[in-house]
Parts: sequence; C-alpha cells; structure tokens
Amino acid sequence: MLSRLQQFSPRSLPDAAKRAAAVAVPIVLTGGSPGIWLTRRAAGLRAHSGQFALPGGRLDPGETAEQAALRELHEEIGVSADSVLGRLDDYPTRSGYVITPVVVWIGEQPQVRPNPAEVAEVYLIPFTELDVEPRFEYISESERPVIQLPLLDTMIHAPTAAVLFQFRELCLHGRPTRVAHFEQPVFAWR
Repeated sequence: MLSRLQQFSPRSLPDAAKRAAAVAVPIVLTGGSPGIWLTRRAAGLRAHSGQFALPGGRLDPGETAEQAALRELHEEIGVSADSVLGRLDDYPTRSGYVITPVVVWIGEQPQVRPNPAEVAEVYLIPFTELDVEPRFEYISESERPVIQLPLLDTMIHAPTAAVLFQFRELCLHGRPTRVAHFEQPVFAWR
C-alpha cells in the first residue's frame, strides 16, 4: 500500500474561487487488521450536519494540507499523528471547497476522544468492508454521476465516498483511479 501511494501522482486542483480544505484518511490497526476512521458530523453544525465525513476542515493561513489534516484529526477526534503516507487527488465540492485528502498512519488503535461540537460518532471501517462496489445515481441537476458507497448499513455520498473509493482503488487494488468528476447529491451542495 505504501509503495502505491508513493508512486501515485495526485492531481491538484487550484481554484481561486474555492476555499482550500483537507481531510485525513486515518489508517488504524485493530488487532493487526487495518481500517479507516469515519465520523458522523454533529447535528448542531451549520454545514453538512449529520453527514458522514473524514476528519477535516479548511486550511488556516500559511498551513499545508498535511498540517491541516493532522490538526483537524486532533481537533475532531483527539488523536495525534505525525506520519503522513501520501495524498490522493483533490476533490472540488459544490459547497465551495477544494478538498485535499491526506493519508495518515495511526497504527494500533488509540483511544478516540470525539469533540462533541463537531463529531457525533466515530466509526472504524475495516479494509475488508471498504472493498465494496460503488453505486451511481443520476440526478436531473447534473450530467455527472453521483457516487455512493454502501457502508455502515447506509449510503455514504461524495465527497467522502469519492475519497474512500479512490483510496480503495489505489491502495487495495493498485488501480490509480481518478474521482474528481463524480458528483455529489444535491443535499451536499450547500
């Protein structure tokens, strides 16, 4: 997996009209089996409340995507990490951001301390469960397909689904798949 990330050339999408953001794709071991932490955003948040998300947020002035991802990981779920394994492609959102996914090594699962103002719950998605086929839906508002991943007995939508799908394709299967063209559901456009 590490060699696949190191050989991958992520696409950057600089866009002056959009704000820069980063998410952590935290790889955790539980009893030697790898997985990724996913959160459900707190109900009281102004934007995207209750949605599934990777820990992340906008970049502070002078901050790199890697620094922001590590900071947000600590702020949202109380876990410190300093081992960045690589980056995935930037993903432009309908809500005005360009998200840079940063793959982070956590190692053996530490205790998480979710910030209740930001995170309602933290889930561990084992790699075996992440290896699911995406579903695509077409909506009248866009010609691009909306990507969905069947996880946690529900559907995870883009942008999170796009990031997780690219991670799955690249890191689990060695296929350098691009995902910026996948659409988000209309409820995520705000």
